[in-house]
Amino acid sequence: MFDNICKFLAENFPDDFAQWLIGSPVRLSRLSPSELSNQPIRADSLILLQSNELVLHIEFQTNPDERMGFRMLDYRVRVYRRFPRKRMRQVVVYLAQTSSELVYQDRFELENTIHRYEVIRLWEQPPEPFLQSLGLLPFAVLSQTDNPTMVLSRVAEVVNQITDKQVQSNLAAASGILAGLVLDKSLIKRFFRSDIMKESVIYQEIYQEAEEKGILKGKIEGKIEGKQEKAEEVALNLLRMGLNLEQIVQATELTLEQVQSLQRQLD
Repeated sequence: MFDNICKFLAENFPDDFAQWLIGSPVRLSRLSPSELSNQPIRADSLILLQSNELVLHIEFQTNPDERMGFRMLDYRVRVYRRFPRKRMRQVVVYLAQTSSELVYQDRFELENTIHRYEVIRLWEQPPEPFLQSLGLLPFAVLSQTDNPTMVLSRVAEVVNQITDKQVQSNLAAASGILAGLVLDKSLIKRFFRSDIMKESVIYQEIYQEAEEKGILKGKIEGKIEGKQEKAEEVALNLLRMGLNLEQIVQATELTLEQVQSLQRQLD
């Protein structure tokens, strides 16, 4: 779900991402991974935005990936094959702080081949730039701060002032779910009303994903044993969205005890 949220933000606020990662207000549009190759490509975490002269490739990662360097080289070659005259900016953004050395990896080396890309560790970035752009606002709580609760309160203040209700609900949901990486659910619920979050595209996407995976009640044949892990993932996201236990039990077909156990993980 974190991948989906980051992709949603990048595709709906491309100007903010261009200013942040490129340093200038380059007008960007979405580039579909299917345009690059007929071979399989990890479209779930891949974000591609393009202008007439540039392709911006962003990878958001919650956990380190030892194959990241090779993936970045692979995507660079695919883009070159499709757009040989366009420059390419590749950035890996790590969301959750970790002690793994992999988050400092910024190149792929194979004999005489060396490919470099950029790496951003959000916990090393100052919060102010994120607080000043709507599209980056949900990342502020993951930035460099000794008081993420205070930063989240500032995020909530900005969100509450947004007059467009759809934008407000989308950013509230994105901020609340990403904040779950560093804060307890009880704290998050103090700042974002669940009824506003439920109006978001992100909330609807959680339900749609559950339905497509055959998790929602009445949409599957047989029992849910084979989908236990996915059901728990959906339940955790719904807990972060503020649904009550009974609603989550009905949506995922997990038992009340299982949902309560997941809730304790977030508390």
